[in-house]
Amino acid sequence: MNEAYMEEATEAAGEVENRLGISRREFLQFCAATATTLGLPAGAEAAIAKAVEKARRPSVIWLHFQECTGCSESLLRAEHPTLEKLILDVISLDYHETLFAAAGHQAEAARKQAMKDNKGKYILVVEGAIPVKDKGIYCKIGGQTAIDLLKECAADAAAVIAIGSCASWGGMPSTDPNPTGASSVGDVLGKPVVTIPGCPPNPYNFLATAVHFLTFGKLPDLDQLGRPRFAYGRIIHEHCERRAHFDAGRFAMEFGDEGHRKGYCLYKLGCKGPETYANCSTIGFGDVGESNWPVACGHPCIGCTEKGVGFAKPIHQTAVLRGMMPPASYPRIVEEQGKSSFAAAAALAAIAGAAAGGAAMLARNLGKSEGGTQESQQPKGE
Repeated sequence: MNEAYMEEATEAAGEVENRLGISRREFLQFCAATATTLGLPAGAEAAIAKAVEKARRPSVIWLHFQECTGCSESLLRAEHPTLEKLILDVISLDYHETLFAAAGHQAEAARKQAMKDNKGKYILVVEGAIPVKDKGIYCKIGGQTAIDLLKECAADAAAVIAIGSCASWGGMPSTDPNPTGASSVGDVLGKPVVTIPGCPPNPYNFLATAVHFLTFGKLPDLDQLGRPRFAYGRIIHEHCERRAHFDAGRFAMEFGDEGHRKGYCLYKLGCKGPETYANCSTIGFGDVGESNWPVACGHPCIGCTEKGVGFAKPIHQTAVLRGMMPPASYPRIVEEQGKSSFAAAAALAAIAGAAAGGAAMLARNLGKSEGGTQESQQPKGE
């Protein structure tokens, strides 16, 4: 390694330590974690590090509409590094109603100045649904309706990111009867936008998307709903720690029962993990490990990232399984063993319309009769 490269690397390391208030080691760990989250190939962390160190901080304008501020609250709890270092030093957060020290005319003037100075280059982040009924009178900021403010800010944005389920597809404000006509960012703008659904979404899904844009000058690969594939490419059920219990037919039937205490699958309590696309089961919340998410804590997933599932289906309604079939023939965990013979079990399965393989599985899980057990253990020829 030549002397000039060493000098440049040392200078960059010192700049990061001074600007972000973290060690070079911690910074590189953050870059590596971000590259892994995005599913980037080996060596991509170097490109991320270089971009964060040297690239001009992109301007971010963050709008709030019909929401509970939970998405911002989730972002406030990011720890690698903390929000005040990451967002205020890596990204230039030029407008955010909740975090702003300014208010009123000063705040609106700052937004307009940031839009003017960074025309065509700033990132617009939208939190909350947009009410469109009665010409949008149910949400106004600075004298403008949410509709007009959104369209004004989106006109010259380099990218538009809808954060949270409310902005992504309407979320809780859009539930029936939806008196304000709460709508998604994409519907109001009439064009696809990046969506990071969740109530709230994991802050690192937003962070990784923003860093990808900063590093490569483009957004990560998106699915048909505008969701980053690295975060929403698989259903939660695939990587759930309770998946083995589902496959084995071990379910909690009631909150607090033996199965629930033992960590059995929550499918029969209404878990929507089998029809919800998100990475909650692998990344977790609160920076305390992947076990810190609703299902690991004992509550069924409510499908908050999915339109038509979260805030639409009853919490305890069983999920529609995608790409798999449930072991529906399994009895309750505490089901008493029956006394029927193999013939009776087979007849029961036939009546239910089960195939031969299903009948055999049913019989095995229901348990053999005493006579059948003794007969199967009888040595041949006796």
